[in-house]
Amino acid sequence: MDRFLIIAGPCAIESEEVVLRVAEKVRDLRERFPEVEFVFKSSFDKANRSSIRSFRGHGMEFGLKVLRRVKEEFGLKVTTDIHESWQADPVSDVADIIQIPAFLCRQTDLLLAAAKTGRAVNVKKGQFMAPWDMKNVVEKLKVGGAKDIYLTERGTTFGYNNLVVDFRSLPVMSGFAKVIFDGTHSVQLPGGMGTRSGGQREFAFPLMRAAVAVGCDGVFMETHPNPEEALSDGPNQIPLADLEFVVEALLEIREVAVRYRESILNS
Repeated sequence: MDRFLIIAGPCAIESEEVVLRVAEKVRDLRERFPEVEFVFKSSFDKANRSSIRSFRGHGMEFGLKVLRRVKEEFGLKVTTDIHESWQADPVSDVADIIQIPAFLCRQTDLLLAAAKTGRAVNVKKGQFMAPWDMKNVVEKLKVGGAKDIYLTERGTTFGYNNLVVDFRSLPVMSGFAKVIFDGTHSVQLPGGMGTRSGGQREFAFPLMRAAVAVGCDGVFMETHPNPEEALSDGPNQIPLADLEFVVEALLEIREVAVRYRESILNS
């Protein structure tokens, strides 16, 4: 059985101080739960914010510098997203996993550029995509040379500033690649606050519990020391102080779920 993957970190690289504080906590959790593969995540550019006035980040050069420091000081693997094909090569010098944003999941040139780097690639399922259509995304990545592929469920939009999670997508997409459940973006209310997205953080933990029970290869969650002051996606992020409890609970559920699935296979 592969190690369970937990991808965690603040939504955006808003400051080196916030990133390092969260990375230290993720490092501590990795030491407490050695059976888990922890990957630190934060974005150097939030290129699809609701408003032109919203915080996007401090740029790729600064962002990669901070992520490299996370790797060197805490020994953590890192991931971040790219929005344009030319970003794939410089990002691959630092990132262990290249993330493709949901809105860009069908962009062939972007997928091929990420695959060509030889790094693992994690593609967020588009809010407009059926889970079975992600098979074509995986095929593009494989043609591009990708070997280690993840697909991430983050909810489906029907408009009107809301997302709905259909947990059938997890077993469906698991037929194509390893599957991650994004607990915090799945409770986002896109553009729900006019010039920025809202969120329903109180539902993130229940949805992650459900996803682990259904069966997935890992979970993705954004976390911040003070979500109310976060410069991006604050309403969705897990308070850093709650992260250990959340991880521990998810692992307890996974233990039961794995034991149940193994009993069925052996019956």
